Amino acid sequence: MPNAGKSTFIRAVSAARPKVADYPFTTLHPNLGVVRVDENRSFVIADIPGLIEGASEGAGLGHQFLRHLQRTSVLLHLVDIAPFDPEVNPAHEAKAIVKELKKYDETLFRKPRWLLINKIDLVPEDEREKRIAALLKGYGKVDRHFVISAISGAGCREVTFALMDYLEQVRKGHAKANSAE
Repeated sequence: MPNAGKSTFIRAVSAARPKVADYPFTTLHPNLGVVRVDENRSFVIADIPGLIEGASEGAGLGHQFLRHLQRTSVLLHLVDIAPFDPEVNPAHEAKAIVKELKKYDETLFRKPRWLLINKIDLVPEDEREKRIAALLKGYGKVDRHFVISAISGAGCREVTFALMDYLEQVRKGHAKANSAE
């Protein structure tokens, strides 16, 4: 969703410097960043503009942005655990995006999807576990999840190392499949 912290996350893990602001749809086009885990290990990450309900039918610039996701190995779904509006349910918002993926393309929906629960620093410590559990229960099946604060960088390093390990395994699997042919 807009304002979940996608651009802030890409700034935290790469040298990319997309515009970050406190209003929806600050990001109007995809931004790419190279994430360097160490000297010889890196990958490219894409920050796409927030999607809205109806994106699969072309609402907003939905089709244009959803096409970018088809070339990825794994989807990172950033969810704001501390929305500004207390009436907003993060699990409902997150599931709306998952529905859009499924409506747009079943293959895209089936891609590995990791949940990044963002803005944990804005949740009082005594409420964190309860909110995280509620989000995970409401979201449903997820391949992996991480709790982060993109603005402070908390948890972001763990995400990048896990992504690098995952992408290396995917590449090894492709290499084995290609050598068997």
